[in-house]
Amino acid sequence: MAPSSKAGAALAALREDLAGEVFAPGDPGYDESRTVFNALIDRHPAVIAQCEGAADVVRAVRFARDLDLKIAVRGGGHSVAGMALNDNGLVVDLRRMHEVTVHPGSASVRVEGGAVMSHLDRATQPHGLATTGGRVSTTGVGGFVLGGGSGWLDRPFGLAVDNLLGVELVTSDGSTVLATAEENPELFWALHGGGGNFGVATALTLKLHELHEFSVALLMFPPETGPEAVRAYRDIIATGPPEVGGAALYITGPPEPFVPGHLVGTLLCAVLVTYVGGEEGLRALARPLLALPHEAETVSAMPYADLQCMLDIPPGLRNHWSAEYVTGLPDELVDVFCARAPSMPVPSPSQQVLFPQGGAIASGPSEYPVPYRDADWTVHPFGVWEDPADDGQALGWVRNVRADVRPWSTGAVYLNFIGDEGRDRVVAGLGTENLNRLARVKRRYDPDNVLRYNHNVTPA
Repeated sequence: MAPSSKAGAALAALREDLAGEVFAPGDPGYDESRTVFNALIDRHPAVIAQCEGAADVVRAVRFARDLDLKIAVRGGGHSVAGMALNDNGLVVDLRRMHEVTVHPGSASVRVEGGAVMSHLDRATQPHGLATTGGRVSTTGVGGFVLGGGSGWLDRPFGLAVDNLLGVELVTSDGSTVLATAEENPELFWALHGGGGNFGVATALTLKLHELHEFSVALLMFPPETGPEAVRAYRDIIATGPPEVGGAALYITGPPEPFVPGHLVGTLLCAVLVTYVGGEEGLRALARPLLALPHEAETVSAMPYADLQCMLDIPPGLRNHWSAEYVTGLPDELVDVFCARAPSMPVPSPSQQVLFPQGGAIASGPSEYPVPYRDADWTVHPFGVWEDPADDGQALGWVRNVRADVRPWSTGAVYLNFIGDEGRDRVVAGLGTENLNRLARVKRRYDPDNVLRYNHNVTPA
């Protein structure tokens, strides 16, 4: 924001009018307020407006329009591409807006735009209810849902967008809009995967499902026996009900009580089996895995919200992720996937992951812009490391994982799993025909592309 008397007066008025707090360069707290999850991101917004409610969001958006500033929106700040920030623009920071209101009678929940998964999951758990959320507790609900939403409960309950009932939005001109299946239905359709292109989501209403029992099995295998473990897990998913899910992944052995000390800090193949049901049923389903020789195991019933915290990764590390969605998981692909794991940075929080699809993901509504719905598995290299000297290894490993599995790729991708990988990948994440329709919605609600810090849809 270039200094001028108009800009100075507008900033002073914003500080006065906002119920929340305003930060500009040089203010105490500015650097802290511009820090996001991924340490590779270092951007300097002209103004950060930490909003207390929808009225603050309206005021902040109008401030930006008056000064011709582009707008980024921060919810959880987990975007690997750093889309929660910009340089020399406005950041609408929603983190103070995290109220969650559960409506057990209608099996629904209203979630403010700055809430993270722990806010949502801890609020619904006492009611024996849940909905599909991200796989860590610090992910922002808004960006997660509007980007599609894949998580531990997607096989039984569908993608997060399949559970979206309504969105309260502030559009790029500062207007407030409600989008539901009945009200502004075309906008509502676009919000099922189109992300933050169409406005600032100040609240979302989501469908809830009964979840009275939840169980988890986590087994650790030496990396050389990984292919056998992955095949066993693949077969459990193929023959099991939608209530079974989880992941097969290569990790660095964590310093947990159930992991032998000599394996901590070394490469391991882990299999996580999740089950919407009790421990006895889980053990029956996981019997082929439990029968394989393994180095560590834990099998127990646990609250779903507790699993959501188990794999949390602290902020402030360097992140680079990507994904390919594949047509199946034949033995050859299993071998290719496992052979790449030794090039992962170890020790580090990085993960080389296989997530199962199917179930309610595949049987969900086909009309939304989520073209990866019909893939069988997700390959997700999740690079997280601390030392800049490891940048080359980490970036190369992510790139090579994708290249290895591309012969099996459907070509579609979940945009929340990738950074800024170019226009072709945005098309792959939304679908060509969908993109044309989304561009028409964009033209109506953000014709000047003010909200461009996202997997961007340009106005038609």
